[in-house]
Formats: sequence, structure tokens, C-alpha cells
Amino acid sequence: MKWKKNTIRFAVISGLLAIVAIAAISQFLPEDTVISKTPNAPAVQDSIEARTLYGIDIDEYDITDATIGSGETFGAILDRYGVPSSTVYALSQFDTVFDIRYVQLGKPYKVFQKRDSLNTAEYLVYEESLTEYVVFHLTDSIWVETGQREITIKRREAAGVIRGSLYLSLQEQDVSPVLAVKLSEIYAWTIDFFRIQEGDTYRVIFEEEYIDDTIFVGTGRIIASSLTHMGEEEYAFAFMDTTYGTMEYYDDEGQSLRKAFLRAPLQFGRISSRYTRRRFHPVQKRWKPHLGTDYAAPAGTPILSTADGVVERAGYTSGNGNYVKVRHNSVYSTQYLHMRAFAKGIKAGVRVKQGEVIGYVGSTGLATGPHVCYRFWKNGVQVDPLRQKLPDAEPIAEELRPTYLEFMRPIKSELDALPILDTQVEPSASES
Repeated sequence: MKWKKNTIRFAVISGLLAIVAIAAISQFLPEDTVISKTPNAPAVQDSIEARTLYGIDIDEYDITDATIGSGETFGAILDRYGVPSSTVYALSQFDTVFDIRYVQLGKPYKVFQKRDSLNTAEYLVYEESLTEYVVFHLTDSIWVETGQREITIKRREAAGVIRGSLYLSLQEQDVSPVLAVKLSEIYAWTIDFFRIQEGDTYRVIFEEEYIDDTIFVGTGRIIASSLTHMGEEEYAFAFMDTTYGTMEYYDDEGQSLRKAFLRAPLQFGRISSRYTRRRFHPVQKRWKPHLGTDYAAPAGTPILSTADGVVERAGYTSGNGNYVKVRHNSVYSTQYLHMRAFAKGIKAGVRVKQGEVIGYVGSTGLATGPHVCYRFWKNGVQVDPLRQKLPDAEPIAEELRPTYLEFMRPIKSELDALPILDTQVEPSASES
């Protein structure tokens, strides 16, 4: 009996020592660590949250990355992974979600294969863009759905002196040139970007879009900006007009930046010839009036209607080439000459909106190179559009003005405080 008592005493002491050891060890383990109770499992197992990609638990799959090859079809890709043609046909019936006939060359995709003995392909994810993707479920209940990666919005600022062009100046600050396009759209009614000068300045607060917090995918909204042009500073502040439920841009006094007319019929280019009563015609080789403003731009550049109106004529003459004339109201009409082609649907009687593409830059008729001759009528008389005081759009509603001014003032202070960067390289002593 003595050996039994010794055995029991030894078992109790061993158990107590084990409990003390476990308690001691647990003090040094992370809070989310559990001691395994399964005999065949490792002694310590981290309770890590499952990793997902496109909403799929990636720990369960082997993932293959590839891109759409030349002449490669969706069916051929799935065939390589042993997916039957009946599944491909079933997926083709989801063409209202995504039409598998239109996968594009060079686009990336991922195939998710089960970590089992068959290595079954269960998902294919096709990336339409950096932000949008399509998930195809290939087994059991077949389905297709689209998704979008989460986009992070970051606020950014830029300010500088224009050297060469606004486009180039922004590039010097590692800013997407899309910002220049967005600024030209905001100021299209108030600043003629064909007349932007060396030494003009800009300040802008804007948004940039990222995925995974590091991959740049686009330029977002312009929050506020100021452009100093020919000594005049023009402000723009984005503000939600609750009267109409639209985002509009207003200046520091609450006046809308919109005008009845755009300042120019192109977004970018250069003025190659101005309105004048006496010009030597480059084709006819004689002095005559030039009652329009020529904007030179690459052939095919979209030409925009500078205001709402109705197409009065869309045709061809030996002098004008292909041209469109738009009647805006009883006072104003505009005309656009030397087009390479008309935009689809442009013909007499069609109503057009401000900024709508009505044709494309060309050199038809009496022209020596690609450009659009922009002509402007006021009360039936051709006038210089650059010298016209164009009618304004409606200012902000009076009941919204106090709210707007309170909203605008701190942003304006922030904008005005931005230091202006001049990227012009100063000549060295040896060069001067």
C-alpha cells in the first residue's frame, strides 16, 4: 500500500508543477494566444484572423497571377485550368454583369485553386481597372459579381509659378497633369487658358485617390484654387448648392464662375491668329479682314460649343471647309470653321449644350494647317469674342450666402498661406 500512496503523492505533485509551469509560461505569451487542447495539434497556435482578397479567404487557395494574352479568350483560359465548357457557357449568361467576350489584352487576372488533391479552380478574378474587378465563381452555384477596391482620399496642396505651361509646372511638383485639365474646366468661363502667361501663379487644394493607401489611381475633386492671371487673382471654391443639389464653384464673393459662354472652343492649344480688320491671308496672299480667332491644335482635337444653343447650319463651303454655326439666342451666335469632321448627330436643328463636342479640328477649306476659326456674332455683327463682356450665370442664392461665406473664409486663409514654388532654374555664375 505504501507504493500506492507514493504514486498518488507523485501524481498530485506533478500535476501541481504542470499547472504552475503553464501559468508561468502564459504570462509571456501574447493575449490572443491559446494553448491547444487537441492532442495532435501544435502546442501553441496563433489565433490569426483569416486573410482575404476580393472577399475570398486566400489561405484556402493557391493563387496564380497572369494577364490576358494576344488572341486569348476567356474560355481558353478556363480550359487550361480544367474548367468545363458547360461552366463557361453558364458564365456567359451573366452578360448583364460582365460580358466575357470583351476581356482586354494585357488586363491582369487571378485564378484561385483549392488546396486539395484535385487543385480545383474555384474562382477567377478579372481586374477591369486598378479599382474595379469582376469575380467569377466556377463551381457548384455559378455566379458573377463586380466589386471595387476601397479608395482612400488624401488631401494635397500645390502652389507655384507657371513656367512653360501649367501642365509642365504641375509635373515639376509631381502632380498629375489631370489637375491642369480640371482647373481649365473650372475656369473655362473666366480665364482663357490659351492666354496663360509665363509668370502667372496658381494655388490649389485638391484630393488624390489611392488604393491600399499607396497606389495612386486618380485626381479627385478640387476643393479650392486661385489663379493669378495678368495681375488679377481669380478664386474658386467648391460648394454644394442645396437649392439645386449640385456642386458648383464660386469666387470669394459668392459669384458663380460659370458664364453664358466658354472663353474658348478648345480645352488646350494656342491662339495662332486674332480677330483683326486687316490681315495678310496665308492662302489667298492678299490683305483682308480676319473676323475670327484662330486656335491651333492637333488634328482631331474636340471642338466644343461655347454655349447652349441650336445648330443653325452644319455644312461645307470652299472657304470655311466643314463648319458649324450655332444660334444661342436672339443676340448671340457662334461659328466654328475648318473642321475635319462633325461630331455624331450634329446637323441643323439639333440642340447642343455648353461644352458639348460638335466637331474635330482639321484643315478643310482655306487653311494651311489644323486649327479652328472661332467666329462670334452679337446682334448680327461679327465681333472679337476676347473683348466681349460676357453675361454671368446666377450668383449663389441669397439665403445661402452667409453659410457659403462662413464655409469659404477658413479655406481661403489656408489657400492664401500656401508658399508659391518657382521651379525656374537660376543661371550659375559661369553662365551669367
